[in-house]
Amino acid sequence: MRAILTWHSLDESGSPISVAPAQFCRQLDWISEAGLQVVSVTELLSLPDEAQAVALTFDDGIANFATEAAPALRARAWPVSLFVVTDRVGTDNQWGGQTRGIPVLPLLGWEALAALAASGVSMENHSRTHARLDELSEGDAAAEIDGAASALRTRLNRAPEGIAYPYGAFGARTLAAARREHHWGVTTEFRALQTGDDRHALPRLDARYFTRRAHFDGWGSRRSRAWIWARRAARAARATLMPRRRGVVVPRGPA
Repeated sequence: MRAILTWHSLDESGSPISVAPAQFCRQLDWISEAGLQVVSVTELLSLPDEAQAVALTFDDGIANFATEAAPALRARAWPVSLFVVTDRVGTDNQWGGQTRGIPVLPLLGWEALAALAASGVSMENHSRTHARLDELSEGDAAAEIDGAASALRTRLNRAPEGIAYPYGAFGARTLAAARREHHWGVTTEFRALQTGDDRHALPRLDARYFTRRAHFDGWGSRRSRAWIWARRAARAARATLMPRRRGVVVPRGPA
């Protein structure tokens, strides 16, 4: 089974976007002990469905990525993709529209991002302002996507390969803009990869649900897939019961 795992913040708050640092390290141990390949998103897309492999991603560019995630991943020589909200670099994650209970967290500055990029972290597009791209006009959606890609090229001297749509929200205009400059894109749809997936609308598994070693043991087995689909159904049911209200987004996850 191939899957893209995603995290946001490594902190002790217990928020909807948070995983405790010690739990993150246990998750890395479980991935290793399960014998899973850890590869880049691009390489993951080239592998067959029966490959036992994951790609690791982090959304938002939160400052604790540098202190908690990067050293642990560097010690294992594992690749990781970090999605950057370019107009918010060096500030915080108060962009509005996030799920209730999200803590205010500092974001990495350009100097720190450049150092991480030099160490091998893949810097990817998470839009300019973390806007819901599916609610924007064609021109505004393109400006969010193209502007962020341009900032990453200018400030880090490298073009992004991928894009993560804020809140997992995208539409036809979003996909058209993403396809112009990016090789792939990721959503918050909770499932593993499947042959035939649109490379610019890939699903991901939110790692905060992977709380036990058993979630990695038997990776790709019938039991493993059943647990993923049950969790997916629970998320969908919760989203249906908690419709989006003005200023509060609860539809596809907090990405």
